[in-house]
Amino acid sequence: MNLFKYFSESRAELSRVTWPTRTEVLEGTQATLIFLIGLTLIVWLMDTLFGTAIHTLLK
Repeated sequence: MNLFKYFSESRAELSRVTWPTRTEVLEGTQATLIFLIGLTLIVWLMDTLFGTAIHTLLK
């Protein structure tokens, strides 16, 4: 397959793609950020608790 045919077929395939709307992208981004912030807080809390517990046990 030559390069021209490859790009031609790729362009045709991309024209058939159903792209998400702006609202869908923003909602997905918002959900991802909320999840990551929550997960970060959970990991931070666990790190703090275990660090304090280990520090107390080794003291």
